Amino acid sequence: MAFMEKPPAGKVLLDDTVPLTAAIEASQSLQSHTEYIIRVQRGISVENSWQIVRRYSDFDLLNNSLQIAGLSLPLPPKKLIGNMDREFIAERQKGLQNYLNVITTNHVLSNCELVKKFLDPNNYSANYTEIALQQVSMFFRSEPKWEVVEPLKDIGWRIRKKYFLMKIKNQPKERLVLSWADLGPDKYLSDKDFQCLIKLLPSCLHPYIYRVTFATANESSALLIRMFNEKGTLKDLIYKAKPKDPFLKKYCNPKKIQGLELQQIKTYGRQILEVLKFLHDKGFPYGHLHASNVMLDGDTCRLLDLENSLLGLPSFYRSYFSQFRKINTLESVDVHCFGHLLYEMTYGRPPDSVPVDSFPPAPSMAVVAVLESTLSCEACKNGMPTVSRLLQMPLFSDVLLTTSEKPQFKIPTKLKEALRIAKECIEKRLIEEQKQIHQHRRLTRAQSHHGSEEERKKRKILARKKSKRSAVENSEEYSAKYSNSNNSAGSGASSPLTSPSSPTPPSTAGTRCFRCQRSWFCHSELVSCAWKSCCSCLKGGSLPGLDL
Repeated sequence: MAFMEKPPAGKVLLDDTVPLTAAIEASQSLQSHTEYIIRVQRGISVENSWQIVRRYSDFDLLNNSLQIAGLSLPLPPKKLIGNMDREFIAERQKGLQNYLNVITTNHVLSNCELVKKFLDPNNYSANYTEIALQQVSMFFRSEPKWEVVEPLKDIGWRIRKKYFLMKIKNQPKERLVLSWADLGPDKYLSDKDFQCLIKLLPSCLHPYIYRVTFATANESSALLIRMFNEKGTLKDLIYKAKPKDPFLKKYCNPKKIQGLELQQIKTYGRQILEVLKFLHDKGFPYGHLHASNVMLDGDTCRLLDLENSLLGLPSFYRSYFSQFRKINTLESVDVHCFGHLLYEMTYGRPPDSVPVDSFPPAPSMAVVAVLESTLSCEACKNGMPTVSRLLQMPLFSDVLLTTSEKPQFKIPTKLKEALRIAKECIEKRLIEEQKQIHQHRRLTRAQSHHGSEEERKKRKILARKKSKRSAVENSEEYSAKYSNSNNSAGSGASSPLTSPSSPTPPSTAGTRCFRCQRSWFCHSELVSCAWKSCCSCLKGGSLPGLDL
């Protein structure tokens, strides 16, 4: 069922989670405004960069759009008079650079469509909601029982995944949600295997997996329909948010930060670990665990978006675990992401940075023990525990699960092999990216160390010592040559000078004392060039006609 066009051959599928950095290189004043030339870079490669030109009004427009996040962003204030002064422009440029630094280092803001379009208009100029609506409408021409109620604008963080509220025409009171997503850079399944696996998802039955009502796909994207849950996700519970609100409004700046009760943490954590173990045992790659992908149904957690790994979509936390070379399998990715989720359930907010050096007081030390095994510096450096190991830890080992539903997810042997190969390819790309980041980090550290003030002082001191050592070696070499030349001329020495009135002009070799053979330039006394002798020798000896 080709309800969407196949992407053209050679189309580059961007990884939208790769961070963008921006640096203002220069500014230029025109008739009535100033333009800022910005160098934007994707990831660590300097070659993967481009220039954009933005006015202050562009920054102001972006900032107004980001106000939905409820954050106080440091955009420099407007100025109507004197805004073309050179000093003011320089000061404003610093303020705008600080503004760019803030939005590109904020994990939620940096991944939102508004910021991506501002920094990379060539790759993010399309209206993805309109494209999705067109493709979904084309699909419903052959499936008349479904009807689109309204688009759920920006409820998710993905730029190329859109949601619509649906209903069945003969069941008008029942609400469903449709998700439409384009392919990602980790799509390694063949078109045939991809479509077969997507259509298998409605047959997956598990007490902790949210049921898929309908699923279909073609060579370029997938469409899935699930029941709409008024209570929302686990993240909605933590942030006290409304499910239909935009992602930025719900999660970027929560009004009240409060973690869950200890029993909720234990129960939800155990349920999530159980479904992860089930998927790992089935050989089904996941890699997309976060609080927005866990639906709440009473006191039960149910996992969402199993299709993401089949579509090849990058993980929400990819920019975190791509920094650590020991987190290089989808199983270890799931465990690391579980650490993020557990932190959010415990403290009501995500960690400020990863790895986490120290953890705030928690409802139980058993919680901290699990967090340390997944988010600490030692864990990120040495590797993640298995899901089975986490289930055995005191926080989850005594949780009793009461469910009678028997898990069921039959995957044909041929598709299991296709999943295994695709999983290996996903991990291979991750390992290669981690290797490049590691090499770049080492090079950056070396350059920073080499360019430090302390290192520059050390290099100057070494250069002086080397220069002096070279001068002494040259002096000794010249002395040896001079001595050999005197010996070869015979035993007679040069006649002593009888009168200071007829000094011998200094020759090119006259930079050494005739008597002691020391170099004048490194001697502590002044040079008496006329006598080819240093003052020390002249004072210590008796030359005819010389009164010292």
